[in-house]
Amino acid sequence: MKVLVTGAGGMLGRDVTLAAGNAGHDVAAYGHTELDVTDAAAVDERCEWEHPDVVINCAAWTDVDGAEEAEDEAMAVNSTGAGRVAACAASVGAKALFVSSDYVFDGEKGEPYVEVDQPGPLSAYGRTKLAGEEATAAANKRSYIVRSSWLFGIGGANFVETMLRLAADHGEVLVVRDQVGSPTYTWHLAYGIVRLIEGSAYGIHHMAAEGQCSWYEFAREIFDQAKVECKVLSATTEMLGRPAPRPAFSALSTQREHAIRLPSWRDGLAGYLAQRAPREQAAS
Repeated sequence: MKVLVTGAGGMLGRDVTLAAGNAGHDVAAYGHTELDVTDAAAVDERCEWEHPDVVINCAAWTDVDGAEEAEDEAMAVNSTGAGRVAACAASVGAKALFVSSDYVFDGEKGEPYVEVDQPGPLSAYGRTKLAGEEATAAANKRSYIVRSSWLFGIGGANFVETMLRLAADHGEVLVVRDQVGSPTYTWHLAYGIVRLIEGSAYGIHHMAAEGQCSWYEFAREIFDQAKVECKVLSATTEMLGRPAPRPAFSALSTQREHAIRLPSWRDGLAGYLAQRAPREQAAS
């Protein structure tokens, strides 16, 4: 298939581009500087030029706290832009995939969310991602909505790198203990996405790492697996006072009969640390 990837310069976009190429697809990958999804004319022109069979939209406003004061700007990317990408895909007969977030939920369920659970975002970011889901589905009948959680990967800044950097600089970290989710390795997610577009199971899919943990538990596992000595202190969400509210429990599961299931978050972390090791050695 001909696969067009938007947001290809980002953490997930890079892995999706590689995974689609490895699967034998013809890939046209565009980062933000090459294709701004808020530029309707540019999106139309690129779809007409590439004429893909499927468009994977990895372009996103990902600054959760920043969206609180810039919701219109975040909405332009995560919703309006997403709808434009899906509509352009439909205009050339292509399928569309939109990557969404666990933050579309309010975190009050107390157990992993499945596809039929009612969204209720707490933050501006969550509202923009939910709006992006709706815009994508409305614009393209052959669309996939993939919700994932707490992404980390080689291609960008992420929690694992932040923890390792803070450990090296300070030997001590303070991490939230009352937010629970499913940390997901983008390399695993990318291969799941590529498998999904090869079929016709349109609609909402939850595709996150198996299992769940708090940010505090995730930090401890990072240092254990990386064999790094670091003191891990815990705090509550209220103590840290971040601008955007976060769901207390946003782990994802799936009730789809033929669901694409990803490895556990611990396996994802091990894979990430193994993937980054050669880069660390080269940089030292």
